[in-house]
Amino acid sequence: MNIKEKVSSIKEAFTLLGVDESTLSAQEKKDLDEKGYVVFENLINEKWLKELKEKYEELVAIEGNKGGTEVHQEVGTKRLSNLMNKGEVFDGCYTHPKVLAAIHHILKRDFKVSAMNGRDSVKGHGLQALHEDWNDSFFEEGVVEQDGDYRNPNDPFNVAISLWMLDEFKEDNGATRVVPGTHLKKAPQFCIDDRMADHPEQVLVTGKAGTVVVMNSHLWHGGTNNISGEPRKVLHPYYVAREFKQQQDQRKHITKETYDRISPAARYILDVEGAF
Repeated sequence: MNIKEKVSSIKEAFTLLGVDESTLSAQEKKDLDEKGYVVFENLINEKWLKELKEKYEELVAIEGNKGGTEVHQEVGTKRLSNLMNKGEVFDGCYTHPKVLAAIHHILKRDFKVSAMNGRDSVKGHGLQALHEDWNDSFFEEGVVEQDGDYRNPNDPFNVAISLWMLDEFKEDNGATRVVPGTHLKKAPQFCIDDRMADHPEQVLVTGKAGTVVVMNSHLWHGGTNNISGEPRKVLHPYYVAREFKQQQDQRKHITKETYDRISPAARYILDVEGAF
């Protein structure tokens, strides 16, 4: 396929980006199936990591209290959004073959980027209620049945996310907590009373800078308090099954500069083909 041709399926995009059945190991697939997440250590090389951190800090300084306004702001955090339009350095985050293979293993069908945000909680902040990244209205609309604690095994997974650790995630600087296996359950608001409290089965996802985690976004998870005050910058390329709306309308926000720079495969994954 010529690189200039329009890409019309995730299969074509994967061919161009080098994603195939061997991209994930059997153990990585098992982790996604059973735990609901997988950890890729050292996925970001040293040079790229340095560039990502510098760009993140530059954008935080420029945007100040307006950071994250394209999608979401949060008290006590340095948020960024719309990162696909804020530097070539971010292009490889939402198109990384390992990440895309893991996202597809979770969703098992065509998908697109929903948003790409950044989050860095400051000292004394960052605790989030246990949640899944799926709109509650879908439960009300009957997309997911509410009887019992477990999902209907025939219900598909609709969202998945990757966490790009630009700083080391430690137990005391706001590392993400997850409850392994709960992607097979209903959303936590239907199963537990106090979602801010520690869960007896929760695990803190720690890792060195350069680590990337891919997570089934139906997994119960949330940020923890940054006790030490050390930075814990993280990027969140977030994906949704292609039949649903994006958290951030990529076609509305895509710039001509970004569109001209990225590949046809990236345009397909952002769902912006023909925007210009």
